[in-house]
Amino acid sequence: MIRLNDAVFAKLDGTIEGLRSALQSAVELEHATIPPYLYALYSLKPDSLTADKNLYAYQLLRSVVLEEMLHMVSACNILNAIGGAPVIDAPQFIPKYPGPLPGSVESGLVVGLRRFSLDVVEHTFMTIEEPEFRPPVSASAPEPADTKTIGNYYEEIANHLAKLGDHVFTGNAARQVVHPLMPNTLTRVTDVATARRAIEIIVEQGEGTADSPIDPEDIPAHYYRFGEIVHGRCVILRPNRGPGEALYEYGGAVVPFDPNGVWPVVDDPQPSSYPGGSAARVASDTFNYSYTALLKALHRSVNGSPRCIVDAVGLMESLRAQAMSMMVLPLANGHTVGPTFQYQPVLPL
Repeated sequence: MIRLNDAVFAKLDGTIEGLRSALQSAVELEHATIPPYLYALYSLKPDSLTADKNLYAYQLLRSVVLEEMLHMVSACNILNAIGGAPVIDAPQFIPKYPGPLPGSVESGLVVGLRRFSLDVVEHTFMTIEEPEFRPPVSASAPEPADTKTIGNYYEEIANHLAKLGDHVFTGNAARQVVHPLMPNTLTRVTDVATARRAIEIIVEQGEGTADSPIDPEDIPAHYYRFGEIVHGRCVILRPNRGPGEALYEYGGAVVPFDPNGVWPVVDDPQPSSYPGGSAARVASDTFNYSYTALLKALHRSVNGSPRCIVDAVGLMESLRAQAMSMMVLPLANGHTVGPTFQYQPVLPL
């Protein structure tokens, strides 16, 4: 479970400036999960994406990645609504991998760039997404978590918004980002009520609720989507449940995983991993240039050009093609090349 440090919560000091700083931290935290998720996603070989191999696992992880990006934008909508200015297009916005997630306790989980495996899904991704309260899936009752989790952080942000009141919502409504195909995730924020609803969507999609692992759209929250991969079964209501038995179980349709359908990409690559001028280095630099273009498009979309969100979604999809081209390139140690997710605003000559 991710536990946030005291300094992050200390930003919520009752002032509008502290609340803006706390929301910027939320934006950074939402983004920090995306490169590790994408790295694992890209490592699934295209020829393994069939119904009896890795297609369902690919679809589950891809859906989580897209929602994480939208959650980041939702946090930006709240920040914009209270007169803030989200910062995405900056070198320091990208965390260092391997390392702790922004704002998390340093002695906790170390998150790296690793190829897809059941171990990574269970011990890294499920730890990231572990909910504040875990509903009864293979357990007899909801399990309370630490009071400084990501879900609790969003709850505190909502409480501080309520205390400050509607009068702090002074932001330009034209800066709100929506998407015609995602009306249930990206919503306009104009007051306390709409901000609270945006936060509820982020938490419900990411963690579920204390009562159910299924969000209001009848889709498992992120933690349980990853659980489906690990357990090899979809989460369902337990049929013929007896007294004291869990309400839900991983007992639905099979979720297969073929470990042979994963590229042997290198763990935690750095730019120095690839010699200057090599095909690996050129591919790495080109990918990073596109990744930086994605961050720039997201920055524009939340800073006055909301239609750029369409460009950002398209850029995220195009990164996969570049990653696929990289991951067939061999390295001397038997591994293949993987992207490094660095800030690269200009391509080297």
